[in-house]
Amino acid sequence: MPETTTSSAPGTRTGFLAWIHDRLPAQVDLRVRIAAWISFVLEVAIVGTGGAVRLTDSGLGCEWPLCTPDSLFPTAQQSYHSLIEFGNRGLSFFVGLAAIAVIVLVSRMRHERRDLWTMAWIVFGGVLLQGAVGGILVIFQLHPNMVAFHYLVSLVLVAVSAAFLVRMGQPRGQRERAVPKGVAILVHLASFALAVTVVVGVLTTGAGPHSGDPEVTLRNGFDATLLEHVHSWPAYTLFALTLVLLGIALARRLTAIRNWLVALLAIELVQIGVGLYQARNALPPLAVGVHMVIAAVLVATCTALVLNLKRPVAAS
Repeated sequence: MPETTTSSAPGTRTGFLAWIHDRLPAQVDLRVRIAAWISFVLEVAIVGTGGAVRLTDSGLGCEWPLCTPDSLFPTAQQSYHSLIEFGNRGLSFFVGLAAIAVIVLVSRMRHERRDLWTMAWIVFGGVLLQGAVGGILVIFQLHPNMVAFHYLVSLVLVAVSAAFLVRMGQPRGQRERAVPKGVAILVHLASFALAVTVVVGVLTTGAGPHSGDPEVTLRNGFDATLLEHVHSWPAYTLFALTLVLLGIALARRLTAIRNWLVALLAIELVQIGVGLYQARNALPPLAVGVHMVIAAVLVATCTALVLNLKRPVAAS
């Protein structure tokens, strides 16, 4: 009787890889949700720790890529600034691990959920970019424009992570508007106002006293007092648009966006209060740090609001 041989088709997983592949989720399940939420929380948290590095004058607490020429970790001879800076670097490691975990967990569904697969890779790529930019910041002595870029990239990653959370709870397929066209336009105008507010706010910080290290005197050259006023214009525009949108949503029972507008308005009220407090009290570091983190939460909430302007066609 001739010997029978078996061969696997090209690309077929065998052995350990097949065992791993079969245990990965074929659709969004609890494992994906937990990993995505951890990734999102860490993206927001690193905005806070990055702000702490700057606001405690710890931006040059460690060298790059090592903390000292001979040690990856802070040494006993260094001050607490090195611990703060190294803590932020250490958190970035876990941010990267969370991003990798999300990629692995959605890898089996990458063809069916191309949106989740793409966003997972964007977050991971952004983490790598942030690591490189963080090193360049130290080398170039915390140049204010590079610090601004570093923060803006963090907000983009917060937005993408938030988008992942929203989209993983929605089925794939064609989508249609869940609100009238005029309302959708107002929401996009509000998101644009938020983007302008963030950019001007970053420029304001780059002109102010918080350079990240007492030895660093280079600022971006803008008038910080003038920028504080300019920063408030798009911020109050966003607030006014949110009030109008919430009124429309309540009157027309637009349940798709009503709750997100309530959340957005509540966060804006807190942010305005913190902003007024810091402006009238010579920019206390803690208030500035809180302002930075709330901005990240605002970006995430606005992202969720925009993504809820449409719904799956089947939901009609």
